[in-house]
Amino acid sequence: MKSLGRLIAVTRKEVRQLRRDRLTFAMIFGMPMMQILLFGYAINTDVRNLKTAVADEANTHLSRELISQIGQSQVANIVKRASSVAELESLLRTGDVSIGVAIPPDFDRRVIDDNRSAIQLLVDGSDPTVLGVANQLRGMPVSFDSNRRQTVLSAIEVRPYYNPERRTPVNIVPGLMGVILTMTMMIFTAVAIVREREHGNLELLINTPVTSFELMTGKILPYIAIGMIQLAVILGIGDLLFDVPVRGSVLDLYLAASLFIAANLALGLFVSTMVSTQFQAMQATFFLMMPSILLSGFIFPFDGMPIVAQYIGEALPITHFIRLTRGIMLREATLGDLPFALIYLATFSAVAMTAAALRFSKRLD
Repeated sequence: MKSLGRLIAVTRKEVRQLRRDRLTFAMIFGMPMMQILLFGYAINTDVRNLKTAVADEANTHLSRELISQIGQSQVANIVKRASSVAELESLLRTGDVSIGVAIPPDFDRRVIDDNRSAIQLLVDGSDPTVLGVANQLRGMPVSFDSNRRQTVLSAIEVRPYYNPERRTPVNIVPGLMGVILTMTMMIFTAVAIVREREHGNLELLINTPVTSFELMTGKILPYIAIGMIQLAVILGIGDLLFDVPVRGSVLDLYLAASLFIAANLALGLFVSTMVSTQFQAMQATFFLMMPSILLSGFIFPFDGMPIVAQYIGEALPITHFIRLTRGIMLREATLGDLPFALIYLATFSAVAMTAAALRFSKRLD
């Protein structure tokens, strides 16, 4: 009986401690709810509404009818009109669209010629999923008339760009850079301030002339160098073992990575000011990692997600970094081709860093 009493006492003590730990208590309900919502609602393997641009050089009744039916297919979401195939290729390179529909000037004659392709689908093949979905357009019934329907379906030529062999590592490795850097950078810095507090070093720093912003910046700088080393390791392994190309500028890639690393470090520091223990810091980091992986376009095409999930994904730094890495490495894009992603990462870093410094000052007060 005494043993049972001691066991009950320890159990009550543990329950009271859990009730006082708000972060753990929130994760008991928050983690399963978030995963159910992400996997049940936001994640959609039946990809639809891929951003599509059309270059209609024929501009005839038949070509306009074809464009209308492509737009109604739910596979393609026509968001841009281009004047030429070259412009379509430029839109693919910058990542503005995933599919380009090129209709030649003699489209009407090609429709009735079984030996010639009537149209071309230019597809961003860096994501094999997109290429697979685009192939569904080849089976789309086009209702011109009974004589022409089958001719058109057999006359669509699909041209995959950037990854014609459909090799999965070519798509995975550039995105994996973002996942690895997010995980390590946030963990490193999320526990930084907490560790100083637990070891008693924070009181010593308070008595020095160091400002909150200087302390935050000093915490970040060493980890930027670590992040650059990790990037070099990932690039080396991707090249040696998986033959993943870097078609664009390596300097551009490192400049983009420096902004992304800074954004994650600033976010990690902000998290560290919200928690009291290193264990809580790890919990919070894990809580942020799940949407970062699933809503960034790393695994599933971004355009195929529901609008609400896309809004959440747009707020994540990793989403913009993956666009940069895949654009630079696979599509030979430059930083000038992807300005919004750079601006967002720089803005996010500044805002998160300022919030962390202000939060840190408040906690000291």
